[in-house]
Amino acid sequence: MKTRLLVMGMLIAVTLAANEGNVWAASAPKPPSAKKFDVLANTALDAMKQRAAELKITGVAVVSYAEGGTIQGWTSKMAVVGRMKDPAASEKGNNLLGIAYAKAAEMADTLEDSGTAKRPPMTGEFGWQGGVIAKVKTGYLIVAFSGGKSEDDVQVSKAGLEVMKPSL
Repeated sequence: MKTRLLVMGMLIAVTLAANEGNVWAASAPKPPSAKKFDVLANTALDAMKQRAAELKITGVAVVSYAEGGTIQGWTSKMAVVGRMKDPAASEKGNNLLGIAYAKAAEMADTLEDSGTAKRPPMTGEFGWQGGVIAKVKTGYLIVAFSGGKSEDDVQVSKAGLEVMKPSL
């Protein structure tokens, strides 16, 4: 009889402990809705446009949000800030949108600001600065700008990140 009561008590304790974990998981931060992200992204892109204008540069701004502890997908929005390509930048010209997304792709892999990885750039990456990343409660924010000097691109990206970071 004592053994039965002990076993039943242990089963009840294990059941309660298991349910406690479910309560904790249910109270985890919720990811933003698509509508909330859209509003935040537009506000961040506006801040980036303003900072680019202050620095007298043009290019492409990208803001992205990846839900969770690892980056397996993201939602993003971009805006052309004066120009999407720079035909005179090199022999072939520069696709500024492609460069901004290459910066974002590097950050998605390294979880570090673009151009600061402790490894050589992989094929598809340039290793150029101009993108910033931040871990937030519900995932990661990845913000990139391409069109100016690296240090200016970083400033523009930081302007977008600072708008989004407090809300996610």
